[in-house]
Amino acid sequence: MDTARLSAHQEWIREELDRCTAFWLEHGMDREHGGVYTCLDRKGEIYSTDKSVWMQGRCGWIFSYLCHVYGTREDWLAAAGSCIRFLEDHCINRGAGGRMYFTVTAEGEPLRQRRYCFSEAFYALANAEYYGVTGEAEHLERARRAYDLYWDLNHGAADPTGLGPKTIPETRTGRSFGVPMIILNVTGTLLRVDPDQERRALYEKRAAQCVEEIFKYHVKPELHCVLENVGPGGEARLYYTEGRTVNPGHDIEGVWFLLEHARRTGDRELVKKAAQIFDWAIDAGWDKEYGGLLYFTDCLGKPPEAYEHDMKLWWPHNEILIASLMLYRDTGEEKYLDWFEKTLDYCKDRFSDPEYGEWYGYLRRDGKPTMPSTKGSTFKGPFHLPRMLCMCDQMLSELLAGS
Repeated sequence: MDTARLSAHQEWIREELDRCTAFWLEHGMDREHGGVYTCLDRKGEIYSTDKSVWMQGRCGWIFSYLCHVYGTREDWLAAAGSCIRFLEDHCINRGAGGRMYFTVTAEGEPLRQRRYCFSEAFYALANAEYYGVTGEAEHLERARRAYDLYWDLNHGAADPTGLGPKTIPETRTGRSFGVPMIILNVTGTLLRVDPDQERRALYEKRAAQCVEEIFKYHVKPELHCVLENVGPGGEARLYYTEGRTVNPGHDIEGVWFLLEHARRTGDRELVKKAAQIFDWAIDAGWDKEYGGLLYFTDCLGKPPEAYEHDMKLWWPHNEILIASLMLYRDTGEEKYLDWFEKTLDYCKDRFSDPEYGEWYGYLRRDGKPTMPSTKGSTFKGPFHLPRMLCMCDQMLSELLAGS
């Protein structure tokens, strides 16, 4: 292990984390209405005041998590609290069983409700982490309620919004990889912060079920991939494009969720299985001509339907950095350190913007930023990047301490 090289990586990562958090604290926080704006251009100027509910939860989580890792800072805790209060006051559809909106106005008026339950997942994540930092019991209760709602809605409960499934269920229904993957991540946070033993037993049971569902339904060794969308029994439906969709970055994000579960439970076989998924995803998604990870691929090599399939987005590269370093830590295999360094070099060259802070979100296939250059959007805020930087900083400290 080249400790000098790892130390240099860590130094750069810490500098990037400082630039990233400063960018969002200066430009994103809404000091009038509360919460965070995420539609920001390269310099941090707001180009849309509509607010993403996902991002209120994700921002509430990341600034709480930074307090957990590095110690409470007043500005971090204030940012987390602002987003969580905004969620509570404006983003819950109380007439529809506590379901949450997808977007709201700057003031918090509802704009859009979606059938998907990820707003609830990120609300639970934020409140759980905030409880872990502050000890304020109401936030743990909120996290538990939203977590249970997410679980129930994805395991047979009727949606109180009345929104139907994406496709006519009599014609086609199925399973989405994102459902067990995201709840596995939220469950890990609740296991870390919730002291109630009965709840902890429930979390462990559900975490094990998520892992089982991922491998039973979505992991396809015969195709060397994880399928995003499958039939109710995990059937690979290869006769239409959505049924063949592979999202390599999503798979790799799922890898480190599985690795965290494996480390907590001591499951060494799961480490091997997660490593195989990483290898498949990198092999399918890494662009051998221009570098970087393609956004979507087709498991049979047919044309992907999504227009953005060959773009390079910031977040899949964040996931490579976390998962590859975690695999290196947990397996000792040098090829994973090589992938970490190869991806880090690509990100330094293409995504990083030391002049203004934060990373470009969306690159063309050749690695040039789309114009106008975007630092945030409805789907990009202070989450994937600072999470990666914080987690890699911790793992590098662990590796260097053990060298």
